[in-house]
Amino acid sequence: MGDERKRQKGAGGVQSVWLRPRRTSRGEPPLTLVRIVEAAVALLDEEGIEGLTMRRLADRLAVVAPSLYWHVDTKDDVIELAVDAIFGEVPPKTGRSSHWRDEVTEVLTVWRAALLRHPWAAAVPARQRPTIGPNFLTGMEALQATLVRAGFTGKGLSAATWALYNHVMGSAASESALRITDAERRVGQEQLRADHDRYPTLAAQGYLYDDDWDGSFTTGLDYLLEGLAAQLAP
Repeated sequence: MGDERKRQKGAGGVQSVWLRPRRTSRGEPPLTLVRIVEAAVALLDEEGIEGLTMRRLADRLAVVAPSLYWHVDTKDDVIELAVDAIFGEVPPKTGRSSHWRDEVTEVLTVWRAALLRHPWAAAVPARQRPTIGPNFLTGMEALQATLVRAGFTGKGLSAATWALYNHVMGSAASESALRITDAERRVGQEQLRADHDRYPTLAAQGYLYDDDWDGSFTTGLDYLLEGLAAQLAP
């Protein structure tokens, strides 16, 4: 059933769950889309992307798998909905600061916190479908509206938007994905010191011990904002 729906969608050219008409009927079963998404987020938090299947999701909801297909066509639909849900947990509190840099920092900080609460989501926005759920778009609207008020337009607005987006998504994805033990850090850094002639900077700076994720995110964002502000100078 899922494969057939996938072929039908491919033929029509519209794959995103946000762009397809939502099914409605007087005979709609008691299983709701909200319940499906809540259960999917919980399952993804516990098992990750690989652990999510339609059958396991149905088991968690105590329904048969075909019941899910009233609301969603594929696992990808479920992931799209779940990603947007996590961006809606704590909406950015914009509009309270007079400086555009503070507003941008608020949006990106909220996004990063959402991705770190749900590590499985960090790599999802970089997949094949754009992130166009209403919760994420609310944050993106706040981000771009702030940049427009600051004076960015046209290609400059697009470049500024995606530089900031890539910073927060890349930072969260790296922090969520990295797995290194204390022993690996120690032995790896010893090897760098042994190869000092080849990697003098990495050996001297303690490359494998550099895991100040919060500090690196904040400082990197400051660098970006300083660079963007310079583009607005007369």
